[in-house]
Amino acid sequence: MNDTNRAAPPTTEPFIVVRELRKDYLSPAGPVPALRGIDLRVERGEFVAVIGKSGSGKSTFINMLTGIDRPSSGEIIVGGTPIHTLDERGMAAWRGRNLGIVFQFFQMLPSLTLLENIVLPMELNGLFQPRERRERAMHLLELVQLGAHAHKMPAAVSGGQQQRAAIARALANNPALIIADEPTGSLDSRTAAQIFELFRRLAAEGTTILMVTHDDDLARRVDRAILIADGEVVHEHLARALKELSPDQLVEVKRRAEVRTFPAGATIVRQGEAGHEFFVLLEGAVDVFVERPGGETLVDQLAAGRWFGEAALAGSGVRSATVRASGAAPAVVAALDAGAFHQLIESSPALAERLGRVVERNQIRNQIQALTALDFRALLDLTANLRAQTFEPGATIIRQGALGDTFFVILEGGVEVLWQRPDGATVLVARLGPGQFFGEMALLGDGRRLASVRASQLARVVELSRADFEQIAGRSAGFGEQVRRLAEQRRAANEAAP
Repeated sequence: MNDTNRAAPPTTEPFIVVRELRKDYLSPAGPVPALRGIDLRVERGEFVAVIGKSGSGKSTFINMLTGIDRPSSGEIIVGGTPIHTLDERGMAAWRGRNLGIVFQFFQMLPSLTLLENIVLPMELNGLFQPRERRERAMHLLELVQLGAHAHKMPAAVSGGQQQRAAIARALANNPALIIADEPTGSLDSRTAAQIFELFRRLAAEGTTILMVTHDDDLARRVDRAILIADGEVVHEHLARALKELSPDQLVEVKRRAEVRTFPAGATIVRQGEAGHEFFVLLEGAVDVFVERPGGETLVDQLAAGRWFGEAALAGSGVRSATVRASGAAPAVVAALDAGAFHQLIESSPALAERLGRVVERNQIRNQIQALTALDFRALLDLTANLRAQTFEPGATIIRQGALGDTFFVILEGGVEVLWQRPDGATVLVARLGPGQFFGEMALLGDGRRLASVRASQLARVVELSRADFEQIAGRSAGFGEQVRRLAEQRRAANEAAP
């Protein structure tokens, strides 16, 4: 599909650069803002979805890129050309050679055949030799499976076929940029899938594609999605991190968040300090460390689209880990203060539920890391699907004599270890708290619990399987030694109990 017609010199600049793009429409009450200072970068060959509800400003944004409308202020640079500076004639010439547009409602010329509709853009812009034009038009019609209908008038084919012909027409001049407004909206699922794959192939060959769509499935399958809400672009990684929020809620977060940049190696939050902000990582990467008596331990690595700092705001108010910008590039974050964070959680039960799961997972990871000193990747694998259990005070967690194939790590609260002597008397053997474990004796012996364990206060524990136990013991010499030492101590305690 690539022709020498649109060969472009290599460049390190983004293919599309939009800076502070604003558009106001006049009304009797004064200017009405449609776009509110959009900043955007799109690389050559990216396949990007533009999404947003009706009235969000996405159609106005697309009209700015196509030159159908002009910005009130700001810049639009495409392939090095500042198109916002072009007059009508210059814009028409640029558009004819560089841009293919797929309109939502086809806009095929009714007095021309499908073939003639596709030849026309090549004739108007003086591209290709006359004989090549018809050959190319026929090739494009066959590409969208309309070769047999080439000589039919638009009215003689279905709406879906007209849309496919419109896509072929958009490709006629082999443009570097294609803008498609709901290109699959009138197509059946099979044809829509074929058109989507055609766009994907074009992008792989270097064509940049911006597709306006309301189809969430398509938006998830492109390289990235640009969300426009209330005339603003919501940063893609902010939208990804807070995916449960509505477009309006995301705009509110964007407006209330403060964007900050930290150089590589800089500390963003420090363990033990009071925490008053929640962070979403917009660019770069960060490392998460937990400070132990023997030094810092890496417990997580976060890329753009992840968050951190939630544990302090959702819990004690104290940072449970240290977070530093990693790699050679700076880390860019959106910081939200505690008040905005709590309003956000209250407004979205789904986000609150996911945040609770993240806090729990990180707590599990930190406690297990403290016990086992597993390497980072092994820790991630082990803790990926673990969930905490809560026991009310007095509740029995394991019972002496029962078969047991798991062991437990205490996250919060405390438990009592009780041994029932042969004469029936019950002896308190130990009290255990956060970071300690129990239940391992059955895994070291004949599979029976040697003592009962009950919650002495509200207790949150995580249960691990025998396979987990064996993996940890095999990969962490320190944990294996700790288990053997505690097993000897607990056996001795049972034997010495009166």
